[in-house]
Amino acid sequence: MYFLTKNHEDGDSDEGNDTVISLCYSLGDKRVFLCPSNYLSSKEVSDFFLYFNSKGEKDMKKWKSIWLMMIIALVAVLGACNAKDKTESAAQGEKVEPSEAAAEVTIENNDTTQTYTEAPTKAISLNQHVTEIMLALGLEDSMVGTAYLDDKIYEPLQEAYDKVPVLSDQYPTKEQVIDAEADFLYAGWKSGFGEKGVGTPEELEELGIHTYLHTASNMTKPTIEDIFTDIRNIAKIFRIEDRGEALIEQMTKDVEAVQAKLPKDSEKLRVLVFDSGEKDVFTAGQNFMNELVTIAGGQNIFGDVESGWTTVSKEDAVDRNPEVVVVIDYGETTADQKIQFLKNDPALKEMEAVKNERFVILPLSAASEGVRAAEAIEILAKGFYPENF
Repeated sequence: MYFLTKNHEDGDSDEGNDTVISLCYSLGDKRVFLCPSNYLSSKEVSDFFLYFNSKGEKDMKKWKSIWLMMIIALVAVLGACNAKDKTESAAQGEKVEPSEAAAEVTIENNDTTQTYTEAPTKAISLNQHVTEIMLALGLEDSMVGTAYLDDKIYEPLQEAYDKVPVLSDQYPTKEQVIDAEADFLYAGWKSGFGEKGVGTPEELEELGIHTYLHTASNMTKPTIEDIFTDIRNIAKIFRIEDRGEALIEQMTKDVEAVQAKLPKDSEKLRVLVFDSGEKDVFTAGQNFMNELVTIAGGQNIFGDVESGWTTVSKEDAVDRNPEVVVVIDYGETTADQKIQFLKNDPALKEMEAVKNERFVILPLSAASEGVRAAEAIEILAKGFYPENF
């Protein structure tokens, strides 16, 4: 058996090494001392010694071969241990090297400068299209709440959405946000940080809560590239830049696939976006719907109006005579009810689109500046040019 023993032999040990801890192998009453210590340096290997039989008499000639084999074995073991130590050291070095995840991230947004020393872990999304951006980036595990659905969540994201608590049908209260211990709020519309929302960015900053306002939803003439900028910012804040670029690449490919099927060198269809209205028409000016209609091969008849959602007269809508009406679907009034209104209204029923029953229904969540842009463009393009799909 093997065991540790303390040994002292006058005249037999090296100078300065009279007392040593040795690893022994016992054969009955005979002991072979294999090494002078638990850890051997190169010098200590050269000082290797053997003691044999119960009297401790040396018999180097008889055990020369064993002595040589033991030295070779010990050197091999020590070499393996040294290699292992180097491997562990290298692995530990990789863990402590500075990385992008450890760097500060500074974002200019909504007239504020937000500095993130680490990725948020308790985020709340305040509008559906930004909720879907978070989920499309795989951030559901970093969310402690969501709110304010316009309609059904995007079907591919339903499973991820079900993992996140719904705090409110509309905006949550400041108390709900505090109770959730939120460290990041993401709003799609300025109202999220307004009087009827959760609170101003300044108020929330005092509570240690970062805020981000979706820029593409709060500007004139937003483009898909503006959505990509927001996606990149969110991915940067959460230290998932690779996911952000992958999402942007997929959205770009999907849009290009639709555009490849559109008719070439043909006059664009005249399109009216109908959101709502009884006395007047609430429609799209230079908001994101204008971008979607244009990419899908149409021409927004009120695309020259320098505002986002805007109100126009029925007479003006009739005069511009759209060939297709895009009906925005959301809220208590259904898309079918809106279509019936258009068909029965004395003025609007005279539009070419109504006479020919050229209607395209688009969910509001798809019309917003989010990850459904490619899907929205496809819905519109199929409605404008069904023969090409």
